[in-house]
Amino acid sequence: MRIGAITAWRANPWRGPTMDTGTEKNLALLRTAYTTLESGDLDACVELLAENFIANLPGLPDPLHGREIWRLGTEAMLEGFPDLTIDVEDMFGVDDKVAVRVHFRGTHRGTFQGVEATGRPVSFRSIEIYRVEGGRIAEEWVSPDLIGLMQQISPVPAGA
Repeated sequence: MRIGAITAWRANPWRGPTMDTGTEKNLALLRTAYTTLESGDLDACVELLAENFIANLPGLPDPLHGREIWRLGTEAMLEGFPDLTIDVEDMFGVDDKVAVRVHFRGTHRGTFQGVEATGRPVSFRSIEIYRVEGGRIAEEWVSPDLIGLMQQISPVPAGA
């Protein structure tokens, strides 16, 4: 996994730029989360989530609650793309929030969203925002390019 820009600075006109240690801790937490996710250690990932974790997903009218919701979604992704790699292209934070621009790549080797394995390589991006509370990931807002992903694995119509 490659991690891009990760430093957040807060300007202090009297002493020059100073590191915001709370922000740095939050950035480190998210770097750890992505590294752990890419290694496939979902138990360790779940431990990085707050007990009352909240997932905000596109297309759903209400947020989802709980660590197990995150685990189920991640298991579905890893079943469909067991060789998933993660390239963090940008990461920055302010106060209790961390924003990430991430690029996922893998091979469609298992059923995903009802589509049987095609063996096709996939590449898609996501913009993700996290809220950290008490040293754990408390909430996420994710916006993956699922339309682009599904286009890559959808069956090609006959004669196309």
